[in-house]
Order: sequence, then C-alpha cells, then structure tokens
Amino acid sequence: MKFAPLGGAPTSEHGRIGAEIGVAPAPSLRSRSVIAGAIGNMLEWYDFAIYGYFSAVIGRNFFPSDSPTTSLLSAFAVFAAAFFMRPIGGVVFGHIGDRYGRKSALLLSAGLMTVSTFAMGCLPTDASAGILAPVLLVLLRLGQGLSVGGEYTSSAVFLSETAEPARRGLTGSLACIGAAGGILLGSVSGALVTGLLTPEEVQAWGWRLPFLAGIALGAFIIVLRRHMDERHIDEALGTDPALADHRSPLRAAIAIDGPAMARAFAMNLGIACGFYVVFVYLVTYLHTVAGLPQHTAFLINSLAMVTQAVCIPIAGAVSDRIGRKRVLILAGAGLTLLAWPLFGLMAGGQIAVIVVCQIVLAVLVASYASVIPIAFVEMFHHRTRCTALAISFNASMALVGGTAPMAATWIVHRLGFTTGPGLYVAMLSAVSLAAVLTMRDRTGEALT
Repeated sequence: MKFAPLGGAPTSEHGRIGAEIGVAPAPSLRSRSVIAGAIGNMLEWYDFAIYGYFSAVIGRNFFPSDSPTTSLLSAFAVFAAAFFMRPIGGVVFGHIGDRYGRKSALLLSAGLMTVSTFAMGCLPTDASAGILAPVLLVLLRLGQGLSVGGEYTSSAVFLSETAEPARRGLTGSLACIGAAGGILLGSVSGALVTGLLTPEEVQAWGWRLPFLAGIALGAFIIVLRRHMDERHIDEALGTDPALADHRSPLRAAIAIDGPAMARAFAMNLGIACGFYVVFVYLVTYLHTVAGLPQHTAFLINSLAMVTQAVCIPIAGAVSDRIGRKRVLILAGAGLTLLAWPLFGLMAGGQIAVIVVCQIVLAVLVASYASVIPIAFVEMFHHRTRCTALAISFNASMALVGGTAPMAATWIVHRLGFTTGPGLYVAMLSAVSLAAVLTMRDRTGEALT
C-alpha cells in the first residue's frame, strides 16, 4: 500500500468522499480487521512482559552473582537493551507499513516475536554454557525489541484508520487492549507457575514454561492476521500508487512531521516510564521492598491489569465525546500529583492499601495509554504515519520505558530511596503534561 504525497488529490469521487467523511468497511470486514489488529498485540506484549516478570530468576540463571541486586540489575539491563532496538524496529516496520501495507508489517513482527520468544525458553543457562548463555539471551531480546518496535504502532495506525471518525477513540484504544491483555496473560502465567511449582522448580526449569507456551499464541495470531483486509483503508484515504511520494518513509516523515514527532516524543515520556514501573517493575518491588510473597505480588498485578483492560475502552470512548486532549490532561495530571504518594503508601506492605494504590495507578495509566496512540495517529500525515508514530513512540520508550525497571531498582537498592520510583514517574509525567498542553486536538477530524 502506497500513499499519495501531501496535498495529493484522491483518484476518484468515492476516494474523495471517503477521505472527507471516513468511509468504513462493511461491519463483518471491519470486525475481523479490528479483532486481528487488536489481538495480535497480545503476543507481542505477553512475550515481552514475561521476561520482566521473571527477571529475578533469569538474573540468577544467566548473570549469577554473590549480590542478588547485581543479578537483578543485569537482567533488567538486558530488558532495557531490547528497548534500544525499538526505534530501529520502528524505522524498519514503519517503512514496511507505509510502503507495503499495514498487514505486511503486522505479520512480520508477529513472526519474529514468536520465534524469538520460543527460542528464549530453550536457552542454556550460565551453568551449562558459560558466557554463551547471556550472549544468546541478549541477541534474542534484541530480536524481541525489533519486533515490538513495529507491532504496537502499526496496530494503532491500522485500527484508527479502520474506524469511523466518531468512534476512532474507542476503536483505536483496542490496540492498547491487546497490549494490556498480553501483559495480563503474562502475569497470570507467572502467578500459575509460581503458585504451582516450588521456588526451586521455578528456578531450575519452571521459568521456561511461559516462553515455550508463546508459540501457540503466536501461531494463532499469525493465522488470524493472514485474513486481514486493508483495501478499505486505501479507499477511505483516497490513495493511489501512481501518485506515491518516492522518498523513503523516514525522510518523508522528518520533512513532513518533524515538529509533531518531537511533540509526540515528549508526550509519551511519562506513560513510557509509568507503564513499565507500574506493570513490570512493581511485581519485583512488592516482593523485595514491601515484603509480599511473589505469588501474591503476581495476583495483585493481575488484578490491576484487569482494571486497566476495563478502563481502556471507557477512556477511548470518553475521548470521542470530550476530546483526546482533555482525557490526556486529566490522566497526566493525576500521575504527576499522585504517583509519588501512592508509592509511599505501598511501601508500608499492607495488602489492602497496596491493592487500592495499584488500582488507582492502573486507572490513570490506562486512561493515558489508551488515548495517546490515537492522538498520535491524528497528529501525523497519512503518507508517513507509520514511520513518524513508530519513531517518536519507540524513541521515548527506549530512553525511559525500557530503562524504567533498571532505574527504579537502582534508585531503591543503591540510593535507598524506597519511594523514588514514584517520584521518577511523577517528574516525567509532568514533562508529558506540558507537551500535551501544546497539542492541537483533532478529535473526529478526517485523517487525511
């Protein structure tokens, strides 16, 4: 699928009207496309999340040390390394999505993630392979990072372009539902493994099971995505290969959407950090700082993920009514003001208080995370949308998202600042809130 250059006219009356009012596909076709675009995110984020949840075990198996904190920091460093591949993945899969179609990008990213994750479950550990074990682990994590760099943003673009303008917030938020569902599935897998096996069994071989199980989910999603139909997007946007801009999508994105990409980068900093602190690092925090059993920490996290999954479509629908900007301001202000005091309450170790605090954080994160990708889609020109969104989104994720668990661990265990992760989230959320205040709200407008 190739796009007309900026200002290019639709090639037919049908295309022109589609671009102006948002012609939608038939209900059955739209439903199949939405399901395939949203559910596919489950694979990417399930596979990415289980590494974070089992970081302590992975650290002991691949980076053995006399200091548990050193092993954990090493495991989280590998977690962060994968995020530095995400901007590269954004360029690669953004190019594929803008030049060859959203479907091609989504299929390739799902295949790469499936192979990488299954292979991680088969890796030898340091005890049997020495230095080769962490080297292979890093390589596979880089493959996962490359895949995720193109998956989430391509899915958000596909769903938003598929949607009717008046329901774009609700439909586009389903990309976040898929991501939340994948992390929830990873959390449930962690709860099952740590609940059914002894700590010794988890350490020896149980940690491999969620990785190996990823191949079944991957196969299902690849089959589902093979039947996606994106022809209606060409019709709705009025595109014509004969009028294609023959610059690379990367060069075109910088030329057309450069200022918007800088704004999007800043708008995403708070949620990039907040998401991975709240839904990945917090399991480790509740176990090592608050003193909860690991199984209990997983259960609380799973409850928070269910809360997030419920809130995501609600926030998306509300943004269709009151505007993306208002929802982002409310959620961003909530994270700025409440993240630090909520961490202070959770550090006390009282389960009831922890549950309430994590649910409040889940609601705030869900409200911001569900709306931000649709706001980004509406910020960028359709010719460069996949590339511009992928680069700005993944650059912020690489800078503060992937490093968030490692930074939080360092703040808590090296500085002795147990509520520091909450302050870190609050400060970055304040930066994002300032950027949101400068955006133009395009809720309900045509995407061309």
